[in-house]
Amino acid sequence: MSLESDIKSLVKSVDLELYDTAIVNENDETIYRVSVLSTKLTEDGKKVGVSMDKCVELTHMISPLLDVTPPVSGDYRLEVGSPGIERKISNMSQFKKSIGEKVSILQVNKEKHRGKLIKVEENKIFLEEDVGEVEIDFSNIAKAKTYFEW
Repeated sequence: MSLESDIKSLVKSVDLELYDTAIVNENDETIYRVSVLSTKLTEDGKKVGVSMDKCVELTHMISPLLDVTPPVSGDYRLEVGSPGIERKISNMSQFKKSIGEKVSILQVNKEKHRGKLIKVEENKIFLEEDVGEVEIDFSNIAKAKTYFEW
């Protein structure tokens, strides 16, 4: 099994789902970032937040795995947390995990869309905008992210 699939299993064991893993460099420090989402929903259908306690628990579970199979050579820091309420969406799996949320999409042709993500089918993204339902082909998306209206 790969490192990511091992991490995915650990995340699932604490009732969370893996959103993304990334290696980032910030302030001359290498960080192995594991982003997770809750699998639980509120009464109105929104995802419950991820508690600090769950992140700490998961850090203690993942750390020994990384001692055996390091994600990078050299020094790094493990960071486990939520990707946040406003986060980048870069693959179909992340789009599927964002159904029901508000998303902002910039297409390759610079056309912009904002609305509620209502479904994902094969390589198509479906948004509910003020003007109605819009279908966008994944290959035409330059950038996408979730957003929150205050």
